[in-house]
Amino acid sequence: MIHTLPQLPYAYNALEPYIDAQTMEIHHTKHHQAYVDKLNAALEKYPDLADKPLEELLKTLASLNIDETDKKAIQNHGGGHSNHSLFWQIMGPKKQVDEQLVSEIETAFGSIDEFKKQFTDTASKVFGSGWAWLARDEQGKLHLHGLPNQDSPYLHGHTPIIGLDVWEHAYYLKYKNRRPEYIENWWKVLKLI
Repeated sequence: MIHTLPQLPYAYNALEPYIDAQTMEIHHTKHHQAYVDKLNAALEKYPDLADKPLEELLKTLASLNIDETDKKAIQNHGGGHSNHSLFWQIMGPKKQVDEQLVSEIETAFGSIDEFKKQFTDTASKVFGSGWAWLARDEQGKLHLHGLPNQDSPYLHGHTPIIGLDVWEHAYYLKYKNRRPEYIENWWKVLKLI
């Protein structure tokens, strides 16, 4: 299986004024495309792994008997591809609230406002480059994660639900070094809640 860059479900300017078109286009066509290209390159010498769904590959990565350098490349670039593929889908110009997810979040965190507060805190505390995540564990329980680089919740056996990219490439053109402002405005384009 050759991994490919997914199309965005909206135009590059659809999330303005919160995320600008130039950032979206560079983020999608340059950064995400690079993860796809480098993942495919890392998988070239492992044709048996190339056919695995990406989520399964990431979930089983630690147990694979492959070169550690290649394993790290799959972790980084496979994570980057998986993370971004979800990131594009959970954002949009119009809310499409997932009532079931809202109910689960209210049960787990007490309220949507409390969830947003804790998630924002997690995103703010990621040191350097990484992601903030709401993920579901094997028992279905919701958890928050702040993970470095392109690490995916799949690496921990968890299923990602909501992810916020806090690498500077996700916001630097518009927000410069103002990550808190980017996070605050990102809630306006998250369509699930």
